[in-house]
Amino acid sequence: MGQYRDIVEHGLWKQNPGTMQLLGLCPTLAVTSTAVNGLSLGLATALVMAASNAAVAPVRRYVPDEIRIPVFILVIAALVTIIDLSMNAFVHPLYVVLGIFIPLIVTNCIVLARVEAFAAKNPITPSALDGLMMGLGLTLVLTLLGAVRELVGKGTVLSGIDLVFGAEAKAWVLQLIPDYPGFLLAILPPGAFIGLGLLIATHNWLEQRRLAKASMQAALPVAQSH
Repeated sequence: MGQYRDIVEHGLWKQNPGTMQLLGLCPTLAVTSTAVNGLSLGLATALVMAASNAAVAPVRRYVPDEIRIPVFILVIAALVTIIDLSMNAFVHPLYVVLGIFIPLIVTNCIVLARVEAFAAKNPITPSALDGLMMGLGLTLVLTLLGAVRELVGKGTVLSGIDLVFGAEAKAWVLQLIPDYPGFLLAILPPGAFIGLGLLIATHNWLEQRRLAKASMQAALPVAQSH
């Protein structure tokens, strides 16, 4: 259980792909103009990561080192194709908006990195959990960044939810800032860089506070003993 707890903690916080490892920055910066776009691409990536790790772990001993990377990429590409065709069939409007970034999950370095660094060396269950948690950690960053950019840029949250659930879902959009004129910079590429930088700074600040608190708690018994 300790191993699984560490996997969850590393994926969601300590080694978060978006704020710590800084992997997969292309979709992070390009797709996160709204929370819905970020959440959708993040969940698609998480599914691919969990499935690819689970697929590679059982066969890792049978793949020669000379062709290891091409085999891993082939597995990832097959899974991305399934996701791509499924989104095209069931959520076509969202599929059109996300466009090339769905098939580009194949080239997302975080997917191959987790397959190579973890799934190729561990059993199936922890490998699948590692892929899922790393994917959800990236999803969290994509969704937060998209929500912040959307709120600052348009004054709304959940804009585009109708792309997933149909026209009736337009009523679900939250207009948090009435009569907001908009702030174009937030939904343009520079806004993505600024927003990601603020998320990274916030993550580092919270982590430093956590470490400082843990250090003080560890030093307290020593001080009391003297």
